[in-house]
Amino acid sequence: MTRNIIFKNVGEDLTFKILPDSKAEKVKLLTDPYLLPDSIIKRVIETFESELELGLEKNPNTQSSLQMANTFVPKLLSGNEKGAFLALDLGGTNFRVILLTFQQDGKVDCFVQYYTVPEPLRLGEGELLFDFLAECMHDFLGKKGLLGKKLPLGFCFSFPMIQTGIDEGILVTWTKSFNCKNVVGKEVVQMLKHSFSKKEGVNVDVVAIVNDATGTMMMGSYIDKRTAIGMILGTGCNAAYFEKVERIEKWEGKHPGIDEVIIDIEWGAFGDNGVLDFMKTEIDKDVDEASLLVNSFTFEKLFAGKYIGDIVRRVLLLLIEKNVLSKSDLETWTFTAADVSNTLEESNLEKILENLKSKGFLKATLEDADIVHYVCTAISARGALLVSICLSSLLRRMDKEYATIAIDGSLFKHHPRYETYMRKFIATLAPNQKFELILAEDGSGKGAGLVAAVVTSLDTSLLHS
Repeated sequence: MTRNIIFKNVGEDLTFKILPDSKAEKVKLLTDPYLLPDSIIKRVIETFESELELGLEKNPNTQSSLQMANTFVPKLLSGNEKGAFLALDLGGTNFRVILLTFQQDGKVDCFVQYYTVPEPLRLGEGELLFDFLAECMHDFLGKKGLLGKKLPLGFCFSFPMIQTGIDEGILVTWTKSFNCKNVVGKEVVQMLKHSFSKKEGVNVDVVAIVNDATGTMMMGSYIDKRTAIGMILGTGCNAAYFEKVERIEKWEGKHPGIDEVIIDIEWGAFGDNGVLDFMKTEIDKDVDEASLLVNSFTFEKLFAGKYIGDIVRRVLLLLIEKNVLSKSDLETWTFTAADVSNTLEESNLEKILENLKSKGFLKATLEDADIVHYVCTAISARGALLVSICLSSLLRRMDKEYATIAIDGSLFKHHPRYETYMRKFIATLAPNQKFELILAEDGSGKGAGLVAAVVTSLDTSLLHS
């Protein structure tokens, strides 16, 4: 099978430093399925583009695995925004309240306060959770001397939801460490507003609800006005991009003056309907079976930070079984995304060997370190390629003169090879598109406040289904 795309872009890294050919061949035999041939890459591209179109249809014959949610956000920052805006960022155990203030030179001052959601509130009655958010907002406004002042707020709600308007989001399911009662199927902005109304002095207007990919895209536009895609590449993975309104068949009615809106793809679930089964390895299937939500989040389970270390660990276990890699003296040992990053950070096999010995591989040799480096490279290359396939399709679809891709997330930020690999793969797969990759840190929180700044200048009556 031809593997021009993989070897043209990362071939120089897919070499062994000291491993003899006899062992190298055995390692390659087990890792070859992760080095996607050109024919499989072509099929993934076609599948993604087909699912994307299906997700925009009004009444598709079959359900797409891509939610293709309309965020109703029609533009990014203009540079003329003024005033103060709030953001509330809820997506994990710790959440943040943020105050953004635009200065005359267009720069934004940012004040952030962190709060922790206790476990009983994450698992208890939903109304109590929102009351707690309102209590924290009251505390924040009191500290900043803003009680009673009317301020617009952008709510970053990083859970699967169906948006029916710029300020309307219905929770589909809780994820992560949350499982509050009586919230799934309900409109969460109304719940937040109701809790705010119970706290004296919290005169806050929730003008927009966004997820972290949309927030990152907005944060990207603050850094670079040419931003057209926002992506989260961390524990999980998702992306948002600008779509022409005329292509969004499921957004019925007339939308005067609106040419494009941000679509939240929710591509972590790409393949949940089985369309990617053709490229999954046995280990991919095992990782899915061992996960909390089997047959869900198919795409991100192939590479995201929550899973990449476990994929490497399972490949290493196979190599131990085949007597290619030395055995650990520990009965159980882990391999994390941080271990993958640290392995590829090192060009020095001795340092990799030290890490292996800390995991109980007391009899490990430099040859073993060489094997681990190769396996981490192969798994990382596949992940960077899969993300690049989708980003390249979006770039070709939008066909803008220049498009910046704003990215936030620990995997992109800390993995030493991901950005380099992505640049090369995207340039190969979308050769006629000019693009840039930028790190848009804290996109989920600050981005939500920036969305609030944009929305206040719009006719929001048009921004609903």
